[in-house]
Parts: sequence; C-alpha cells; structure tokens
Amino acid sequence: MSDWWSALFDFRDYGELLALLHNSILAGAVLGIAGGLIGVFVMTRDLAFAVHGISELSFAGAAAGLLLGIGVVEGSILGSLVAALLIGLLGSRARERNSITAVLMPFGLGLGILCLALYPGRATTKFGLLTGQIVAVDDPRLSALAIVSAIVVIGLLVMWRPLTFASLDAEVAAARGVPVRGISIAFMLLLGLAVAASIQIVGALLVLSILVTPAAAALRISSSQLWVPVLSMLFAVTSLVGGIMLALGSSVPISPYVTTISFVIYLVCRLAGRRVRDRRTLVASERAV
Repeated sequence: MSDWWSALFDFRDYGELLALLHNSILAGAVLGIAGGLIGVFVMTRDLAFAVHGISELSFAGAAAGLLLGIGVVEGSILGSLVAALLIGLLGSRARERNSITAVLMPFGLGLGILCLALYPGRATTKFGLLTGQIVAVDDPRLSALAIVSAIVVIGLLVMWRPLTFASLDAEVAAARGVPVRGISIAFMLLLGLAVAASIQIVGALLVLSILVTPAAAALRISSSQLWVPVLSMLFAVTSLVGGIMLALGSSVPISPYVTTISFVIYLVCRLAGRRVRDRRTLVASERAV
C-alpha cells in the first residue's frame, strides 16, 4: 500500500519542483479560463460528443506532428481545425453531427496510434499525448498556448450575443437575421483551437474534463448568464491548477488528478443544486397551501 501511495503523493523536494514547473501552472490557469468559457456553449449547443471527436483528430495531428518533426502543437491545432470544420460543415443537425463524430473518432484514434507506433522516440512522450504531461511546457509552448487561448476568449467575446441567441433558438435567430451557419462554423473553429490547447495538458482521452464537466457543474447551481461562465471558468482553473499541483510530487500522469477534481466539483454542484431545487419546491408548495 505504501508503494502506490508514495507513487500518488510524494511531496519531497516539492518546493524545487514548484519553481521549475511554474510554466505548467500558468498554462493550466490560461487553459482553464478558455476551456471553462467555451464549455458553456458546448453544453448549450449539445456538443459534448463533438468535443471527443475533435480531440481524437487533434491527437492524430499531434502524433503526426511528432512523427514528421513539424511540432506537436502545430499538428494538434491542424488536426483539431480539420475535425471542427468537417463537423461544422457536414453536421448541421444533431443526428448528422453525432454520426460524423462517430466516424471521425475511430479514424483519428487509429491514425494517431499508427503515427506513435512509427515514432522512434521515448514511450513517455507517446503516452503523454493521450494522458497529458506537465513537464513539456517550456516558454515557446506556453506562449503558443496563451496565444491560442487568447484567440478563443476574444473570439467568444466578440460574438457572444449572437452566439448565445443562436445557441438558445437557432430558427428564431435566423429569422431575425443572425448568420447562424457562419456563427456555428466560427464557433466550431474556436472549439477546435480550445481542444488542441487542452490536450497539451490533460491529453486527448480526457479533454472532456476541461471543456464539459466544469460547465456542466456550473449549470447545476445557476442559470445566470453572468455566473454560469464565471463559475465554469473558476471550476476549470481549479481542476487544472489543482491537478498540476498534486501531480508535481507524483510519478502518475496529471490527468487522473485533473479529472478527479473536476468530477468531485460536479458531484458537489449536483448535490447542492438538488437541495436548492427541493427547497424551492417546498417553499412553492407551502405558498400554494
């Protein structure tokens, strides 16, 4: 028992590790803001499954970038944008979108595994693309992730009102002159960038813990157009930064820590939201009597 416990939690030399990996903490905070913000629209537009599909193509692009020497970040972004564009153009309806996503997922995963099998480098680098890693965030990669996250956040803020309108009722928005299809494709491209940035930290398999779970938790305890995105960003930053802080003193990849914190936050919000709804129902019934 002590062996696996020491593998999970070993805080010897923690101070030195914390100073060495400050880039990873900054990257986690930046990605948490972008992921938490875009996650609100992922939930509103019912795109959780699409996120998983985009992450598989992003993983394939990252693996191809690693194999061909063009760069993991560059390959990841290219794969994400291709997947997002395909889903946005071909999947205008939910059923079509789910079918396209289901087709892209195994293709992307298989292509990524093929590229990793051909890559002659270290096995830890290969494994990190799937489950995340915190030691590879150097200054150039941190700058790239910050730029990508800034593009996502600025893009969302620019089209926030029409995107919200189109997400709540696309038919009415189109009747009011909102370019629903153009906004949908633009959003999918921003989502592709967010996915590509997120897998650099949590890996391709567990990207939903950043782009879906925090927003789902926020929606459990609030319906405010202000507080839902604020809480979603707070939960995503807490999950990422908290997971990185725990993983610093561990030989285990970062993703189990991030996903566990994110899941616990969701459970707490779900229980809290249920109590609030039960209390409101009780108050309403008492007033009716």
